[in-house]
Amino acid sequence: MTRTLLTILLSPLCAAALIALFGRRRGRLSAAISVASAGLQAALTLFLLVGGGWDGSTFRDTATWLTLGELQIDLGFYFNQMSALLLGVVTIVGFLIHVFAVGYSDDDKARGRFFGGLSIFMFSMTGIVLSENLFMLFIFWELVGFSSYMLIGHYLTDVASAAAKKAFIVNRVGDFGFLLGIIWCFWQFGTVSLAELPQALSASPVAACTLTFIGLLLFCGVMGKSAQMPLHVWLPDAMAGPTPVSALIHAATMVAAGVYLLGRVAFIFNPQALSVILAVGLATAFLSALFAFGQTDIKKILAYSTLSQLGFMVVAFALAGGSEGAATSQFHLTTHAFFKALLFLGAGSVIHACHHEQDIYKMGGLWKKMPVTFVTFLLATLAIAGVPYLSGFFSKDAILLLAKHANPAAFWLLVVTSFLTATYMGRIIFVAFLGKARSHAVEAAHESRPDMLFALVILAIGAVLAGYTGLYPHALASYLEANIAEPTHAEHASMLLISAILSLGGLLAAFFIYYRPGKNTDTFEKAAPGVYGVLREKLWFDNLYDWYVRAVQQRVANLVAILELVVIQGVLVRGSGGVAGLIGLAARRAHTGSLNTYFYWFAAGVLAFWLTTSGIL
Repeated sequence: MTRTLLTILLSPLCAAALIALFGRRRGRLSAAISVASAGLQAALTLFLLVGGGWDGSTFRDTATWLTLGELQIDLGFYFNQMSALLLGVVTIVGFLIHVFAVGYSDDDKARGRFFGGLSIFMFSMTGIVLSENLFMLFIFWELVGFSSYMLIGHYLTDVASAAAKKAFIVNRVGDFGFLLGIIWCFWQFGTVSLAELPQALSASPVAACTLTFIGLLLFCGVMGKSAQMPLHVWLPDAMAGPTPVSALIHAATMVAAGVYLLGRVAFIFNPQALSVILAVGLATAFLSALFAFGQTDIKKILAYSTLSQLGFMVVAFALAGGSEGAATSQFHLTTHAFFKALLFLGAGSVIHACHHEQDIYKMGGLWKKMPVTFVTFLLATLAIAGVPYLSGFFSKDAILLLAKHANPAAFWLLVVTSFLTATYMGRIIFVAFLGKARSHAVEAAHESRPDMLFALVILAIGAVLAGYTGLYPHALASYLEANIAEPTHAEHASMLLISAILSLGGLLAAFFIYYRPGKNTDTFEKAAPGVYGVLREKLWFDNLYDWYVRAVQQRVANLVAILELVVIQGVLVRGSGGVAGLIGLAARRAHTGSLNTYFYWFAAGVLAFWLTTSGIL
C-alpha cells in the first residue's frame, strides 16, 4: 500500500523533473511524459478503489522527517474513505484534462513549460489528499499555490501576470491564518496528526472561544483556496490562464482542496465557528450566482458558477458539521468536479475553435459547427442546473434536503440560488450555442480534435452517472437518522418536484430573457442597466481592494520605507559607523609619538581615576 501511494504521489514529480531536463524545447515529448504520469496515477487509483488494492480500512504510515525540541514533523500517508474519494476525482479528472490539453496546446510554443506545470500541480494536489498531518498538508498546500501561480501566468502577458500575482497574494492572506491555526493546534494539543488530533481533543477539553478561534483560523485557508468571500476576487481573474488550467485547478481540484480540508478537520469546528462558516458559504453561493449575470466572458461566467457551487459545499458542511456534513459536501464536490471540468473543457473547445474569442455575444449558432461539444456542454449544463436524475440533482438535492431540516432560512436562499444557477447557465446555451453566428470567427469554427472530444465524452458520462455512486443516501441519511428523522417518500418526492421546477424553470426563464437570434446585446443590460452595472462591477470588491492598497497599504509601506531609510540606514547603520569613525579618529590622534602628549593623557587618566574612586563622579 505504501509503495502504491508513493508511486501515485511521486510519478508526476518525476515527470516534471524529466520535462525540466529533456523536454523544455520538445513540446510533444513533454506532453507524452506528463500524460503518461497522469495516466499511471489514474490507473493505480482505479486499482486501489476498484481492483482490490485497498480493503477499505483506514491506512496510516509515517516516518519522522524533522525533530526540533518537542516539535516532530512526520511525513506519511493517511488514507481513508474521504481521501480515496478525492484521490479518484483528482487523478481521473486530471488525466482526462491532460488528454484534452494535448490538442488544446498544439500551437503553444511553451508547451514544455505548460505540461511541466501541470505535473507539478498533480504532485502537489496528490500530496494534499494523502498528507498524514497538517504540517505536511501545509507544505503541499503552498506547492499548489506555486503551481497555480505558474500556470495562471503561463501566457506571460500583462493580464496573465497580474492575475497570477493577484491569486498568489490573496491566497497568502488566507494561508497566513491557516498557518497560525496549525501552530495553535500544535501548541494546544501537542500534535497536528490528522489521526491523533481527535483523541487529543477529547482527552484535553478546550475552552469554547479557543476552539472557535482555532477553527476559524484553519477556515482562513479554506477561504483562500476555495475562494470564499471576501477572498474570492482572485478566481475570476485566474481565467487568464489556459482553459485546461481553469478546468483542472479552478474547477475540479485545487479549489476543492478547501472543502476537503474542512472534512479532514471536521471534529475541530464547534457551533460558533460553524455559524460563521455558514454565513460565509451562503454569501458566496448567492452573490456569486448574481455576479455571473454581469459577465459576458464565458470563462468568467463559469468562474462565478464555481464560486457559487463552492459556497453550496461550504454550506452543506456548516449545516451538519462533523463527518456527516463533510460527507454531504464531499458528495457535491465529486459531482461538481465532473460537470464543471466538462463545462470548462467545453468552453475551451469553443474558444479554441473560435480563435480565442471568449465573449458569448460574439458567438451563436455553434451547435451546428460543434455538435459533440454542444451535446456534452448541454449535459453538463443540465447537471449543474439540477435536472432530475443527472449527477448535480442528487448532490444538490442532498444539500437542499439537509438545509430544509437544519436551517429553513438557508434552504430558501439556496432555492433561489439554484434557480439563478439554471438561468445563467441557460444563458450560455441560448446565446453562445443557439441562434445565429455573430462573428466571422464563429462562421469558420469547426469541431475539435478527436482526443479533445474523447475527454469531453468521458467527462459527460461522469456528469450523468456520478450521482449514482451510492454516496447520496449514505451522506444524507447518516445525518438525518442521527439528528432528526429519516426522510419520507413524500419528502423525497417534494424535493424531486422542487428540483425540477428550479432547474427547468430557470432554463425556461433564460430562454425568454436571452434568446434573441442574431442580436449581440444583453437584454438584461438594456432592461435594467443600473442593476446590470452593479453585477458587472461585482459589488466593487476589486475596487475596494484597489483603494485599500493605494490609500492605506501603500502609504503604510511608504512610511515604513522612510523609517527604514532614516532610522535603520541613517541612525543605526550610518550613525553607528560615524561614531566608530570618530572614536577611531580620536584614537589615531592620541598616538602622536610625543612624550608631552602622552604625559597629558596620563595626567588626565589619573585625575579621572581619583574622581571616580573618591566618589565625586
